[in-house]
Amino acid sequence: MILLVIDVQKLIMTDDLYDFARFENTVGKLICAARESGTEVIYVRHDDGEGEELTKGKAGFEIYDGFKPQPSEKIFTKTVNSCFKESGLLEYLREKQVKEVAIAGLMTDYCIDATVKCGFEHGFSIIVPKHANTTTDNEYMTGKQTYEYYNGFIWQGRYAHCISPEETIGEDETLKKSALGN
Repeated sequence: MILLVIDVQKLIMTDDLYDFARFENTVGKLICAARESGTEVIYVRHDDGEGEELTKGKAGFEIYDGFKPQPSEKIFTKTVNSCFKESGLLEYLREKQVKEVAIAGLMTDYCIDATVKCGFEHGFSIIVPKHANTTTDNEYMTGKQTYEYYNGFIWQGRYAHCISPEETIGEDETLKKSALGN
């Protein structure tokens, strides 16, 4: 299994995100636990392109200080919602024969959703730890409603196993194996 941390960039890591403090705490714990267990942590950043604020060379493009990658950790860059399209990530995971991908990051209704579904379509067993993704309010739903809709209805049992962070990081191997169908 690898832990894939998506779009946790300075520009968009703000208090406007639904349940920001819980999200920040959960992702931080997942990263620490993954490192302690020897699970590879991989980061993906989004680049909106030249002239935009979320682009290489701008301060907001960089990964949030609270989740800063270690020098040995891989960072991929994408220009579309799915982390698997034209970023090199898919090829890297296939080369390493990765079977399970735990996904954390931003935004629930954009890049997390696209990555969960595309990862599933590419044959990965997808794990979405609870409270490890979030988003902002939009004109149709609050951030909370969006989070609950995707995590509780769209992904669970269709595209992913939405389980607790404790199950994800293996604090309870019995529950983790049960949740993953092993």
